[in-house]
Amino acid sequence: MGKTYRAVEITKPGTFHLVERSVVAPGTGQVRIRVEACGVCHSDAATVDAQFPGITYPRVPGHEVIGHIEEVGPGVTTWKVGQRVGVGFFGGEDGTCEACRRGESAYCQNPIMTGITSDGGYAEMMIAEARALALIPDELKSEDAAPLVCAGITTFNALRNSGRANDTVAIQGLGGLGHLGVQYAKKMGFRTVAIGFGPDKEHLAPKLGAHVYIDAKSEDAGVALQKLGGADVILATAPSGAAIASLLPGLKVRGKLVVVGVSGDPIPINGGPLIFGGRSVIGSLTGRAIENQDTLDFSVLTDVRPMIETLPLAKAEEAYKRMMSSEARFRMVLKMA
Repeated sequence: MGKTYRAVEITKPGTFHLVERSVVAPGTGQVRIRVEACGVCHSDAATVDAQFPGITYPRVPGHEVIGHIEEVGPGVTTWKVGQRVGVGFFGGEDGTCEACRRGESAYCQNPIMTGITSDGGYAEMMIAEARALALIPDELKSEDAAPLVCAGITTFNALRNSGRANDTVAIQGLGGLGHLGVQYAKKMGFRTVAIGFGPDKEHLAPKLGAHVYIDAKSEDAGVALQKLGGADVILATAPSGAAIASLLPGLKVRGKLVVVGVSGDPIPINGGPLIFGGRSVIGSLTGRAIENQDTLDFSVLTDVRPMIETLPLAKAEEAYKRMMSSEARFRMVLKMA
């Protein structure tokens, strides 16, 4: 093992630097991971574009991290050197806030956020909290597993916690989140509706598992959903408040509009459809390490895989820009070797 490793640092908003860092030993309760792949996620903008308040630089982004454990720190008894593991957005909880004490550690009020409050996976090595790890099944390639520990768990958890078998479930957007959401919805036994914006992805919808495709550019998606009898659940993945709000009339009575795409604009909600249909708008975050394990295992069991493009670590800035401009189809992943 060498004494240094390569990492991509953000030194100020929008500025990428490929640097050499000294290898450090993991602390108590931590492991050092030799990174093999790291997904490039829209949430990386929290670091790259300083969207997270109070962020400090330099910082290594990346929270879809897959690699092998190279060293374990003091007190780590449940993981061992050589295991292939993944780390997602949540790198650890404080265990003492009210949310944690009530068993909602995914909503910890003082979390470690991988690549935001701690250094992430745009690097050949990374220090991670052992409690944040998930074991990667042998059937998954590292580059395929990377998007699953963020985009995967985000859509998987939102769907399994909101719907029941045979529900009509609509997935808004067929991008990095949506193309996984459609696959999970079909595999969970839902009547799956894909909502896109234009005809260009209509051919992809049935390949991913959608039973119906709605082009929201040519027709009102809410009206189209009601023609199908209404949706029990709509998973909103596109980051547009106006587009999300337009879906509300497409819900059945007691239907749920589940928002996982963070929009820069407000979501303008009319109280009428909410009140007179008992409908609800809820948010859903990613999940705990054990739920990441569920996501990975379910993906292997049902053959869910992300559609990815890969680039080497040295081209992290290019990968990030391709992702942010929606040029990637559908997830960018950095490969270290």
